[in-house]
Amino acid sequence: MHIHRSVFALGLSWLFAVFSTQAQTLPLAVAQALQQAKIPANAVSLLVAEAQGLATPRLTHRTDIPMNPASVMKLVTTTAALDLLGPAYVWRTPVWLDGVVENGVLKGNLVIQGQGDPKLVQERLWLLLRRVQGLGVQRIAGHIVLDNQAFAVPATNPADFDGEPLRPYNAAPDALLLNFKALVLTFTPDARQGVAHVQIDPPLAGVQLHTQVPLSKSATCGDYRAGLRADFSNPSRIRLDGQYPAACGEKVWPVAYADPTSYNARAIEGLWRSMGGQLDGSVISGVAPAAPPSFELASPTLLEMIRDINKFSNNVMAQQVFLTLGLAPPGNGAQPTSPWAVATPDTARLAVRQWWQRRISASDVPTLDNGSGLSRTSRISAAQLGLLLQKAYAWPIMPELMSSLPVVGVDGTLKRSRASLASAHLKTGSLRDVTALAGYVLGQSGQRYVLVAMVNHPNAGAARPALDALIDWVVMDNLPPPTALLPALPGHQTP
Repeated sequence: MHIHRSVFALGLSWLFAVFSTQAQTLPLAVAQALQQAKIPANAVSLLVAEAQGLATPRLTHRTDIPMNPASVMKLVTTTAALDLLGPAYVWRTPVWLDGVVENGVLKGNLVIQGQGDPKLVQERLWLLLRRVQGLGVQRIAGHIVLDNQAFAVPATNPADFDGEPLRPYNAAPDALLLNFKALVLTFTPDARQGVAHVQIDPPLAGVQLHTQVPLSKSATCGDYRAGLRADFSNPSRIRLDGQYPAACGEKVWPVAYADPTSYNARAIEGLWRSMGGQLDGSVISGVAPAAPPSFELASPTLLEMIRDINKFSNNVMAQQVFLTLGLAPPGNGAQPTSPWAVATPDTARLAVRQWWQRRISASDVPTLDNGSGLSRTSRISAAQLGLLLQKAYAWPIMPELMSSLPVVGVDGTLKRSRASLASAHLKTGSLRDVTALAGYVLGQSGQRYVLVAMVNHPNAGAARPALDALIDWVVMDNLPPPTALLPALPGHQTP
């Protein structure tokens, strides 16, 4: 009898050991790719679970460890926005003709108030000014007054995050965010004249730019930007002292403007004058009148906005949405409480934190920063992200959220992925020392899974093959676990 009990106990110990080992296993191809990238398993967090219901995860690895998710944090912002504001939410930019219009002259000021529109780009700004002209205004005898007080955001240096102040992704949010505070240079080769024609959009008042650069004889395009020897340091003059390769064809180069504080004034005045409008005064900052506006320019819907945010990982648009959540009261489809409400990073963090506690978890809350993931302090665990995705899968907004995510091998930031084509909708994240993925994967069986993967390590940039292998493993969900998994490789044990 004692022998039988011993054998039984030994069998239980063996079974427990097997389950303990499998709990710390990684898919074979994933483990090999991580080893090749010299990324230890203790720098990785992985979770795979069925999307429907709150099923026990199929694969877990360090799921409770808070990690820097990079742009995957946009999932929190966009899911909260869809749930709180609704997919049909729009931003409205009020405009006042503060004076009398006589014989084409506005005897007063034109006032534009920002309410956080994330995509008030050049084309829509042109439409706004065309509406003004449609009301009979060709000349403004006063000033153009810009009111951006709806957001109170601390001043920042665009070079603070990574030392790249001319990268458009480093643009700061603004209640009146015009064209992402960026300019676009378009180069069009003209072989007959031996030059490339240069166009700047939007036209910025007071900014000088040579409209032509010589063509080089290079047979390849190469690094055309370096060859242009561009100097953007002087806000009033953009220098292009180099040459442009004819082999490049037409190229478009977006650049953050060197003086973002003067961008709005230059862009508004430059565009107004390019449309034939006259301005006697200046473009100044001010406060909108208390009277009802002359008209409002409505933005595209939130649904359209989050497709840009998630598919192309637009940081400043995500921050605009995040701050809007600090401006608007809770409730589906809600509009801001009044045109004079003010949002701050603190009110936005509070709004999202309260939403998370109410809808996701009362006690387990991620560390929020600016809502975009362009941060060194944001933290979230794979378990938290997995729970967010599982819960959102059961909500009415699920189709809108999923359709906003890049499709593997098809579009957005996953267009060049080598994983199983069109098998997954996943948000990507990438910073120095950070690579991440999270979203939904469709298995061959028809089962849909939640997948979360985060790597925080100096070699994180080399983790893409491992993440592609993980996607493929989830797609092949009919493979028996013993052939799909193996213990973590030497030097890759979970602590």
